[in-house]
Amino acid sequence: MENQFRPQGFSILPLVVKNLLIINVIFYLATWAADVAWHVDLSDYLGLHYIGASDFRPYQFVTYMFMHGNFAHLFFNMFALWMFGNSIENVWGPKRFLIFYFVCGIGAGLTQELVQYIQLSDIVEHYQFVSIGNRSIPVNDYLNMLTTVGASGAVYGILLAFGMMWPNSRIYIYFAIPIKAKWFVIIYGLIELFSGFSSVDNVAHFAHVGGMLFGFFLIMYWRYKMGDWRPKFKMKFKKDDNHENGRPMTDWDYNRKRADDDKRTDEILDKISKGGYDSLTKEEKEFLFKQSKKD
Repeated sequence: MENQFRPQGFSILPLVVKNLLIINVIFYLATWAADVAWHVDLSDYLGLHYIGASDFRPYQFVTYMFMHGNFAHLFFNMFALWMFGNSIENVWGPKRFLIFYFVCGIGAGLTQELVQYIQLSDIVEHYQFVSIGNRSIPVNDYLNMLTTVGASGAVYGILLAFGMMWPNSRIYIYFAIPIKAKWFVIIYGLIELFSGFSSVDNVAHFAHVGGMLFGFFLIMYWRYKMGDWRPKFKMKFKKDDNHENGRPMTDWDYNRKRADDDKRTDEILDKISKGGYDSLTKEEKEFLFKQSKKD
């Protein structure tokens, strides 16, 4: 990619991931402190309200990503951000990773707003009150109750990016069950899509799907800008390795070599996850560095 970051070493806690973790924890502690000290719920101000509600503000498309409903919500989002985000930021660099994170998060919020608009259009248009339990409240009060919080949309986008970059890397579900990243991403995406249509819980499933979709389109756009969408059956002319056995590299040759390189990259990343970056040989480090320059 243009202006691509060139990592000098694998950092287990790169700059953007580290600061996102810190900021999310600060917001969580501030929410707790405001509730204890002044009985103020910061989610009323910083959570993402329905776009037709009186409490909606445009800045909430950003601030909602740093609000979380409880400690478990915060912990699992931040654990996934660290687990998958550190590898991606090490390859992409902080600027591209940060752009990707916010595009996925804002895209997730936009998707949630669109789904809510479709779901609530009839209520907003034809009713003045909504029945909740044994009482009725004005429609606007009901709309103000619909608040979306959490970094899940951005995290699901990061999960998708990891699956696209290292599809054959193994992810251990519950630290025990191995599954390739590409299948992990597909299964989770389908679960969220199905849950969005069938579930009645308070989880913003469509926001998760939206984060993955926006992430997918952004990655494909970046690949298009790099010229990664090449017509089939054309000869490849690259600055390095553009000939094989004295002849220009064909499309089949190029794809075969790229598949072999991707497989070896996955093996090296598995080795890093088990023994750390220092467990690599000098040749493996050089190979991983060369691959990062191609992405």
